[in-house]
Amino acid sequence: MVAGALAVAGTNDVWTRIRQLRAQIGVTLGPFEAWLLMRGMKTLDLRVREQSKTAALLASWLFDHPALSGVLYPGLKTNPGYDIAMRQMSGGFGGMLSIRLKGGQAAAVKAAANVKIWKRATSLGGVESLIEHRASIEGLGTPCPDDLLRLSVGIEDPDDLFFDLVRALEAAC
Repeated sequence: MVAGALAVAGTNDVWTRIRQLRAQIGVTLGPFEAWLLMRGMKTLDLRVREQSKTAALLASWLFDHPALSGVLYPGLKTNPGYDIAMRQMSGGFGGMLSIRLKGGQAAAVKAAANVKIWKRATSLGGVESLIEHRASIEGLGTPCPDDLLRLSVGIEDPDDLFFDLVRALEAAC
């Protein structure tokens, strides 16, 4: 679902251009999309809280895993952005984290291929937990490290997600 709002402080050249584009391409959600948005908003707070809590658990549990060279999550005190995150993220640190594998690209791709609960997909914020090897998605010239797996945590049981990842990491190393 992609939806949003655009607001300006007053009538000016930018507002005139926005109105022209709106008239040319349309910006109104269809009825079904609006219903999906309203339905999803009812449980958004609950889902985000659970996803953030699970992501924080996974980050802490994976932090010292021998197959990993790093865990990137703003809620870890070792994260360079931790102090900023503490000031800005009062309700949790989000449901996204990344892990870097000591075995490089081959190990990262193999680990992603060996998960059972995590879905291999590119998306964010759904109820399913997703894993992706971002460098493969972006292709040559990407600034994304080739040993990195991006994880979007869903609402599954944290223990199940952890043990699925650990099993996949062991199979990859």
